Amino acid sequence: MFQNRTFRYTMFGLLYFAQGSILSYFTALNALYLLSRGRTMSDAGIFAGIALLPFVLKIFLGMLSDKVNLLGRGHRKPYIIIGVLTQATCLFIAPFIDPGTQLELFALLAFILMTGMALYDTCTDGLALDTTPVEDEGTVQGIMVGGRALAVVVTSAAIGFVAQMGSWTLVFWGLGVITLLPLAMVVFVREPQRRPEQSFQWAGFRALGRRHVLALALLGALYSLIINGANEIVNPFLEHEYGIDLIAAGFYTSVWGAGVVVGGLTGGRLTDRIGHRRAILGAIVVSIVAITALSLIVSPLLAWPLVFVFGLAFGYYETAYFATSMEFTDPRIAASMFAVLMACANIGVGLGLFAGGMMADAIGYRWTFVVIAALNVLALPLLPVIFRRRSAS
Repeated sequence: MFQNRTFRYTMFGLLYFAQGSILSYFTALNALYLLSRGRTMSDAGIFAGIALLPFVLKIFLGMLSDKVNLLGRGHRKPYIIIGVLTQATCLFIAPFIDPGTQLELFALLAFILMTGMALYDTCTDGLALDTTPVEDEGTVQGIMVGGRALAVVVTSAAIGFVAQMGSWTLVFWGLGVITLLPLAMVVFVREPQRRPEQSFQWAGFRALGRRHVLALALLGALYSLIINGANEIVNPFLEHEYGIDLIAAGFYTSVWGAGVVVGGLTGGRLTDRIGHRRAILGAIVVSIVAITALSLIVSPLLAWPLVFVFGLAFGYYETAYFATSMEFTDPRIAASMFAVLMACANIGVGLGLFAGGMMADAIGYRWTFVVIAALNVLALPLLPVIFRRRSAS
């Protein structure tokens, strides 16, 4: 029998906490690290796109987990352990590679690191899909999104402070230690016995060709492009306009993370309460307002509340999309199908980070925020397709 609800939710939260610590670095502070080594925002955008490629390939990791009980130890647990250890190892190696002169090698290491993350992320999602009742889908996704964002709150300011003191080595090694935190719970987890309807069947992949699933996947890529493209350029924008240092950048990222925690936790409960369609429509509206507001920042003081509101929009949007994806997932290919939907979202991450950096260099930060916010309207025609037979959702 699977452990109780508290154990399960705590483990999921810790795994996403470990993931969030790394993603906060890559999406908010990596650009500053590369700039400090003589690279450009365009380099940072290209690097981010390469580093995040494994998340596009999550479908194959999901298929592996759904189909193969590794050494008889389970469909999820052993893969989670391997992924966590891979991520930690890469972080301990990272300080020995200088991106200023070895950007390609640093990108390769980041690619391997993100492959480990994609593996344990996919299998954590699979375990959640295997064990979460329908009525708790929004709540569990809120905890995951909140756990990942809480890592931003806890680690970003510390990372910024340590980096400002000139010790990026301690930054990477500290992230490596954080990565190892969930292992104690994962080692002792007991996977539930798989029910007959959860047995892997190739026929389950037919669901991926349905119009509402394709529209949901497209929404995933679009929303992710929008919120991650905006997030990448917040700290460089504040550095360019107001000369903030790495310590301030870390604190701004922590405030953003606090917003994501609030948006994730409240968004999860709200999604369970009002339904997926209304939740996503609300997320679109909040995203437009929050990202447009970033372009109106006229002082470092005003940035604090607006960055928090943007974080809230980020967490709310992610939670609503993830919970909706859980509802649409076929249990026969749970991790595989959810991985496809997340891979589409991660295509959006890569495109958003690439486009955000390129547009910031080409048209300036403020206009980039405006353009990214406007892209939200492209999501509206997708909603009738996604929910055409799910009006009750």
